[in-house]
Amino acid sequence: RISSCMLRCTMPPSSSLPLTLLCLAVVQSFALQSTLLADSSIAMASYGTRGTTIFRSAFVRSFVGGGGRLTRRATHNNRSNTQHLFRSSSSFPLHLSSSTMRSSSSSTSSPEESANGVKEQREWSNYEKLVRKLYMTNLFNPVKLGLENMDKLHKAIGSPMDQPDISVIHIAGSNGKGSVALKTANTLRLADYKVGLFVSPHISSFRERIQINGEPLSEAQVEKYLKEIYDICEEQEIPATFFEVTTALAFRAFAQEGVEVVVLETGLGGRLDATNVIKHPALSIITSIGLEHTRILGDTVELIALEKGGIIKEGRPVLVGNNVPFETLKQCAEEKKASQIYQCEDLLGPEEEQIMIEGKETFEDYDAENSKISKAGLILLQFHLAEQTFDTDRTLKIILPDTIDAGVKIRPPCRFEEIDIKVDEKNVRVILDVAHNPQAIDYLIAKLRANYPTANQRIVVGMSADKDLKYCTNILLDYVSDPSKLHLVEASHPRAASISSILEANPKLSDSHYEVPQADDLNKDGRDVSSVS
Repeated sequence: RISSCMLRCTMPPSSSLPLTLLCLAVVQSFALQSTLLADSSIAMASYGTRGTTIFRSAFVRSFVGGGGRLTRRATHNNRSNTQHLFRSSSSFPLHLSSSTMRSSSSSTSSPEESANGVKEQREWSNYEKLVRKLYMTNLFNPVKLGLENMDKLHKAIGSPMDQPDISVIHIAGSNGKGSVALKTANTLRLADYKVGLFVSPHISSFRERIQINGEPLSEAQVEKYLKEIYDICEEQEIPATFFEVTTALAFRAFAQEGVEVVVLETGLGGRLDATNVIKHPALSIITSIGLEHTRILGDTVELIALEKGGIIKEGRPVLVGNNVPFETLKQCAEEKKASQIYQCEDLLGPEEEQIMIEGKETFEDYDAENSKISKAGLILLQFHLAEQTFDTDRTLKIILPDTIDAGVKIRPPCRFEEIDIKVDEKNVRVILDVAHNPQAIDYLIAKLRANYPTANQRIVVGMSADKDLKYCTNILLDYVSDPSKLHLVEASHPRAASISSILEANPKLSDSHYEVPQADDLNKDGRDVSSVS
């Protein structure tokens, strides 16, 4: 069945405005992106491997653009009068169900609205066909832990990340790794290095995952290099998964486009992550350790630390943030014969003043922590770059303190991203955040308490099925106190937690707002098959 993205957020008209609407979504989705959906007024942002989806453009366009509908079924609400906050129009799928997948995989065109409003067919571009194929990859090549496929694929493209003229910064961590990667890459760009950035998942376009000097790969570049990767996989019979193909695509593009430094973020864990095929990183960074993906990584922070510590390499330095089990990682570094393990204060000295967030607990502001890790990492990197100049013909480019200060000011989207919009001629502050585990949600709540202690707030939340649904939602319930201030949503992905599973995990959410799936839309597992493929 082809259906448009569903999201309904209702609010009793008696609620006072302005309000702070926190859009917290921790849902996994590989939905087709706005780059593929030329006719859709909803750009569904999807976070693939880390487990987060933000309906970012949908929120913004709904409030700013107005008009249309963003839902197609009745919504549960135990209050009699409700008001639709989110409105848009879309008849094109933001997901593909199993039956749709079979029929659409051979489709070569998509609806496009003409000037008179009539839907007309247009041919898919080669880029769109290739990316559609990529999103379907895991249907045929199931994900399995291990580096066998990626080792073969990396060697098949010439092992570009092991070449001496490319310096690689490898970053893992439960929280903060994407921010540290972006801050590091941005600083290197300002210092006149040609820098490649590989991060996951993405917000609005698949191409955001692979950037060179702050710009996503062009559609033409993706088309060129992705076809090469597919050809290699077919010729050598490598059953590579979505993330393995995407990682190889990044490696190929960086090498062919002549980047000098690559900032590489792991997808999940570290030891068995596809990015861990690199042999000689200039620097490994572990930002933080928290309980996440416990069925895969382990059920204690120490076990998870050992998995993420898998990126530590012999003879190479490793930098760790404050929020890690240091002794565990220190022992791991010694066993792997790392050249040295550093903490930020070893390189930056003791901080004169920390930016603290006061809540039920006291936290250091996470953006300040990420900036500090980035600064320390850049200092370590300069030692490597200086040594590299002796082995190559390149001239050393000094990264000045002012450049570092300017470079780390950048923040990724949807990290406490604040947007002001108008609803009924009144200003509404919308906050977008991708907090996806208890540690990150605790940080987020502390920041909300500090920045908006008295604001009337509502939280729109979706979750991935592999999260601790009860624990995470209890944090939110403890914050809002009234369940009716929570709006539960479900993403179009088989790993997304269904509304029914969230309610089952935490019955206290029964008084929140959510859609009740119709009986004929439920499969045997209680999932809403009309919205989840």
